[in-house]
Amino acid sequence: MDIQEYFARISYRGSHNKPDLVTMSDIFQHHIQAVPFENLSIHCGESIELDLEATYNKIVRKKRGGWCMENNYLLSWVLKTLGYSVTLLGAKVYVPELDGYPDEIDHLLLQVELDGKSYIVDGGFGMAYQLWQPMELISGTDQPQIPGVFRFQEESGTWYLEKVKRKQCVLNQSTSTSQNVENEVCRRVYLFTLQPRDIEEFRGCNAHLQTAPDSLFVTKSICSLQTADGIRALVGWKLTEMKYNYRDNMDLVEIRIIADEEMEKTLKEKFNITLDKKFVPVNTSRLSLF
Repeated sequence: MDIQEYFARISYRGSHNKPDLVTMSDIFQHHIQAVPFENLSIHCGESIELDLEATYNKIVRKKRGGWCMENNYLLSWVLKTLGYSVTLLGAKVYVPELDGYPDEIDHLLLQVELDGKSYIVDGGFGMAYQLWQPMELISGTDQPQIPGVFRFQEESGTWYLEKVKRKQCVLNQSTSTSQNVENEVCRRVYLFTLQPRDIEEFRGCNAHLQTAPDSLFVTKSICSLQTADGIRALVGWKLTEMKYNYRDNMDLVEIRIIADEEMEKTLKEKFNITLDKKFVPVNTSRLSLF
């Protein structure tokens, strides 16, 4: 594992001599704008391994992205290498269409202790609910970021992450999201506890999410990347580009459908991804990611 090679991958040229909040936030910001949140391996006939060396090789050397258990596992190694105190946590992601949470943990995130405070670092959620900065672990306090206002709510030892949504101006309304999603004001993103986890505890969900017929990651091919002022995401054949807060507390959304023959070029130009194997786009789930 080579920290300088990782820094080159995310184009980070800042200092890293002191493990402080500014440095962690800067590295985090570079990571989410360089490393896509994606599950393309599933739709290329590849398996996703929970092995740090394999993840490092995939993300750093092959310039791919990954999902939460890859991005955040790699970030945990980076932060530990730089002297931060890092704990793995497990979360359950909210499913709006079911208005509920799964029975088992299905998301990996990080808790970092720094200068007597606790922060949540999550570089592996993707889409429009991706944090842009570490969040202090305090309940009931709005923490505004460029993507929107995030906050934690704690109830009897269970923590909930919420995002207050802006209105959206969709340029081509015919390919827009459902009215229910558009009318949402606040979305619960996931719940978690502060129980420390070991990476071994995620092996079951890592296997389940890439094989279960009803898994979101099986029914949708997903690739999203945070940009300087928003996000771009390719879900199935639908490319969405969003500019955050472009005017009057409103996000600007542009959607277009990508033809099969454009896929390879789109992945390279928009996400800097080149795949080794044949990619088969999928979008059979109605679950909304925005």
